[in-house]
Amino acid sequence: MTRWLFLLLAMVAAPALADELRPGSVQIVEVARGSWDLSWKQPLAGPGTIALVVPELPASCAFTAPPGHRAAPLALIGHANARCQAPLSGQRIAWQGVTGRGDALLRVVPLGRPVQTFRLTAENPSAIIAAKPSRFQVLRTYFVLGVTHILGGWDHLLFVIALVLLVARVWPVVRAATAFTLAHSLTLAAVTLGFAGLPQRPVEATIALSIVFLAVELARGSSAETLTRRLPWLVAFAFGLVHGFGFAGALREIGLPEGEVPAALVSFNLGVEAGQLAVIAAVLAIRALLNRIAPARASQLIHAASYAIGITGSYWLLDRVIG
Repeated sequence: MTRWLFLLLAMVAAPALADELRPGSVQIVEVARGSWDLSWKQPLAGPGTIALVVPELPASCAFTAPPGHRAAPLALIGHANARCQAPLSGQRIAWQGVTGRGDALLRVVPLGRPVQTFRLTAENPSAIIAAKPSRFQVLRTYFVLGVTHILGGWDHLLFVIALVLLVARVWPVVRAATAFTLAHSLTLAAVTLGFAGLPQRPVEATIALSIVFLAVELARGSSAETLTRRLPWLVAFAFGLVHGFGFAGALREIGLPEGEVPAALVSFNLGVEAGQLAVIAAVLAIRALLNRIAPARASQLIHAASYAIGITGSYWLLDRVIG
């Protein structure tokens, strides 16, 4: 039993450290006709001396001064200015700073024209800038961003995992997940469209608190008749409103393309839901398999998982309150 507990702790606690490894980003803003301001974030896998990777601009562009950078926690923040003799439409921009299975967000902000957003990967580290972003490009890009955000956002994932473990049965899980989806979709849309807003720090702390709350409920066992076990959809809806503010914070950092805000918002939300449903299906399948091959150990492992989830959520809560 002890070795299972340590294994679960290791599996869940590892993302607590990995959560700091944010994806890379590149932003290119036209500040005057033909003059561009470049800023980018190059993630580092660990401390040490790493060469700065500078974005590759079209041949018609030249840097007005050598690019500079400053150090940040587990990242390098680069900055440069460039002068381009021709518009960027139809030309390629690349950044080789993406490594492994990571990705980076490229935002191009032309003067007086729609913002364009692209996802760069190690396999495809470049993008061709369109004269105007197509509806399909916006839908595809923001759907993938939604999926990668939920699958890489361990705080949101741990809440969903804890909820599935707590509810256990398929249809109650479906109802709770639907309530969670509806709630965070409402706040995500409200914040993105400018109708509501909360400071990000207390939002992130409350998200961590929601994980601790579900972990405590899970640790009490199935015999405890709590509100969460009787009405899981209600608890899921309440905390879903808070998680929606967290999703909105991530989407605010990504930015939305002008003229395609509704499409990007819906696509991002659908991507979040696709990733969330995949996680729910996986947890239900694992739990069903566990009940089949080791029914005597299933409740012990779930109990151990509740402690692992609770410890991780408590760490995040303390870090976001006093860190």
